[in-house]
Amino acid sequence: MIVFCMTALLWPAPLGIRLKDLVGIEGIRDNQLVGYGLVVGLNGTGDKNTTVFSTQSLANLLQRMGVTVSPTAVLVRNTAAVLVTADLPPFAQPGTRIDITVAAIGDASNLRGGLLVLTPLKASDGQIYAAGQGSVLTGGFVAGRGGNSQVVNHPTAGRIPNGAIVEKLAPSIQPTTHIRLQLKQADFTTAARISSVINEKFGSEATQPAHAENSALVSVEIPAAFKGKPVEFVGEIENLLVEPDRPAKVVINERTGTIVLGKDVRISPVAILHGALTVEIQTSLIASQPAPLSNGQTVVTPEVNVTAKEEKARNVVLKQGASVEELVRALIAIGSTPRDIITILQGLKASGALEAELEVI
Repeated sequence: MIVFCMTALLWPAPLGIRLKDLVGIEGIRDNQLVGYGLVVGLNGTGDKNTTVFSTQSLANLLQRMGVTVSPTAVLVRNTAAVLVTADLPPFAQPGTRIDITVAAIGDASNLRGGLLVLTPLKASDGQIYAAGQGSVLTGGFVAGRGGNSQVVNHPTAGRIPNGAIVEKLAPSIQPTTHIRLQLKQADFTTAARISSVINEKFGSEATQPAHAENSALVSVEIPAAFKGKPVEFVGEIENLLVEPDRPAKVVINERTGTIVLGKDVRISPVAILHGALTVEIQTSLIASQPAPLSNGQTVVTPEVNVTAKEEKARNVVLKQGASVEELVRALIAIGSTPRDIITILQGLKASGALEAELEVI
């Protein structure tokens, strides 16, 4: 089956894309958090005695609660040591809840039904910004024992929705007199268009608040009309429409037969001659019977027939400036299979007729 994704054919070109979908603001970003904790309440699927650090952690936890026990004397299989991760959004206020991910780091076989004990979550600076606790949702299970078992999804990792509470405000740069827009995909043309759209909206002949510093960064001075109101200004520019520019590219997935062609792909004048050679080998097993009352034995002899069939060549001619639609129609017209199309596109790229980047995934 051949699957084509053609942006130019499925829908008309939009007037533009919102600026907030193309850029981010420098200094306003997520922060990754990580912590080490214990999941308790497992039904015998926790860490075994070979995982030493889980029993040590449990002994330390009990000691903080006034119970002293030696780690070597503990054999609890309802506990698992886990790593807890989370993304702290920018400007997340103390008291805000965020999702966390829990993953076993010992030899626990299943975290289903477990409860994460209060776990501090730290950032790369070593400070605690959130604390997580709650029931683990794995979305999978393990049924059976030994060699007769069934595993669905991944039971040693799970999530706790709203499982962490933000305890400290993350460091973020508050926009004051200027902001710097970071393009999610660096491109000089797109950066220039963003600068032009902002200047057209908020600039004048005397002042141009935006200028592109490079292909991935646009610096914008907050106009005097928005002095003291940087949030309102960011809200205004986020909804501006910009038509991004992207390089012409053809992406091929050989495993699924999916071919994605951008609208800017062009084909130089070229003729494609395509045919197929089929070699078929058939082996038939024939039983050879000896004559009656003879000393011979019945044997099976293979009979091999080799046939070759070569189809007539099919060709298409693409003229100057051929579009994606013409290319796709031409490939379909000659009855190409996904593997044939991949070969044809690679041949076009090698000959210099395909004016686009070819990427095989």
